[in-house]
Amino acid sequence: MDLLKRYDESDDEVGGEEMATSSPDSSPLRLSLPSKTSAPPVDETALALAAAGSNRSTSGPLDPTQHSVSFNPTYDQLWAPVQGPAPPTAGHTSSAIPQGLRNHKLGFVEDASIQPFLFDEQYNTFHRFGYATDPSGLQYIGDQTALATNSALSVYNLPPHEQKRRRLEIKSKETEESTFDTEADNPATDEWLLKNRKSPWAGKKEVIQGELTEEQKKYAEEHAVKKAEKEGRGEGKEKAEVVVKSTFHGKEEKDYQGRSWIEPPKDAKASNDRCYIPKRCVHTWSGHTKGVSAIRFFPKHGHLLLSASMDTKIKIWDVFNSRKCMRTYMGHSKAVRDISFSNDGTKFLSAGYDKNIQYWDTETGKVISTFSTGKVPFVVKLNPDDDKQNILLAGMSDKKIVQWDMNSGQITQEYDQHLGAVNTITFVDNNRRFVTSSDDKSLRIWEFGIPVVIKYISEPHMHSMPAISLHPNSNWLAAQSLDNQILIYSTKERFQLNKKKRFTGHIVAGYACQVNFSPDGRYIMSGDGEGKMWFWDWKSGKVNRTLRCHDGVCIGCEWHPLEQSKVATCSWDGTIKYWD
Repeated sequence: MDLLKRYDESDDEVGGEEMATSSPDSSPLRLSLPSKTSAPPVDETALALAAAGSNRSTSGPLDPTQHSVSFNPTYDQLWAPVQGPAPPTAGHTSSAIPQGLRNHKLGFVEDASIQPFLFDEQYNTFHRFGYATDPSGLQYIGDQTALATNSALSVYNLPPHEQKRRRLEIKSKETEESTFDTEADNPATDEWLLKNRKSPWAGKKEVIQGELTEEQKKYAEEHAVKKAEKEGRGEGKEKAEVVVKSTFHGKEEKDYQGRSWIEPPKDAKASNDRCYIPKRCVHTWSGHTKGVSAIRFFPKHGHLLLSASMDTKIKIWDVFNSRKCMRTYMGHSKAVRDISFSNDGTKFLSAGYDKNIQYWDTETGKVISTFSTGKVPFVVKLNPDDDKQNILLAGMSDKKIVQWDMNSGQITQEYDQHLGAVNTITFVDNNRRFVTSSDDKSLRIWEFGIPVVIKYISEPHMHSMPAISLHPNSNWLAAQSLDNQILIYSTKERFQLNKKKRFTGHIVAGYACQVNFSPDGRYIMSGDGEGKMWFWDWKSGKVNRTLRCHDGVCIGCEWHPLEQSKVATCSWDGTIKYWD
């Protein structure tokens, strides 16, 4: 207790002293102790200078010589001019030129009050002589030495001596032109052409032709000889009418029993009921001088092969025995486009670029009749019915399908719904209807004898189909599309596209490569633009085999009707190959 009491008394004494020292009258002695801090000493002068430099660098233009920038510059700093006058408010961003008033990346550019002619004059003068007149005054800028040498003339101001020289030149030309006689005033004469040789109608008669040199005379004589030879061969511009003729190349046209050379052999029959894909080339026919456009086997037997060529000739070849050319048919003046046999093979049709369709006798080589509408026929076809073998259909270049009665020679019907040249004609539905394809990228189905389309097939994704073939069961059509695929259409009432069957892999874009079926319908084949022959399986759609056939485009392919493992192909290289 005594200890606590003494402690309280000591507190009261201390409190009294503090109150006494806090009075304003009292001034006790105070000790000032130095302050302590853990921060390192800082030079405030260097810090102030660095802050001022950073503020100046972030507000002013950039130095193009520095390699790094320690801050993010503004658009105005990046595009500020390096040299030249600066606006008085350059240091104040808020008062700079607004972005909307700029018509140039460096600011606003005003149009100068100067005429275009004067500007062109000074511009060309500066690039020609190296000096120009300042449009704001009468002073000159540029090369002062060249300025004194040329007497400050521009390219449009000629000195007096140059003007005098030009006047004398014009006067001398007028003197030369006055030497022409009065015929120079007649525009129909050569003198008028020479006088007005600067006229665009003067043509090549500007200079009078002098005497030919020895080399020119020699060339003219050679050209005249070549022209005469061409006219003698019928290759001139004014060709004489083509003489229809045929040449037989066999030993005899009839054998010892009196049978014609086109009759099939007695022992000709199918070797197999099942077709096989050929593997090797067994023979090559080469007699055409230009590309072969189409080939056709003799109907039912295939002992003869008919070929049409771009050399205007048609040839028929033996397939079974000698394998030589049996007869050549010459009746077209231009390339032959298409050929088609009659049902018995004794006659055939040919269509040429000379706008003629000719009906030939296969045995004798005589032309029975000729048909023409003045347009190029692209495809010819006879009605497959035996009682309508006198009906001819031809797809023309003028978008029409023309039907002739060959007995009377008259046109009996015209089908004219297509919008492009007609490429194919294919009979379907027991020959009651036929399908045509055209350059208008559409398929049209017609009732035979009625010029009204009963079915029109045209889709945005469709391409032109220059070749169509009918399946042996007559239920499907294979159409060669120019987008490198073969499309399959049904021949039933609706003629729908079979989307599940599509044959691809070959390249036919731009070429009218023929497509065909094997006689048993198990395979489909087509040529392509690279000279190959492609074979697909009909059921699976897979590629079974690819043969390298020709050096040029493989344009035609035909499966032999009896020897069902053999195929004939033709190409633009002028050859026909037989494959087994």
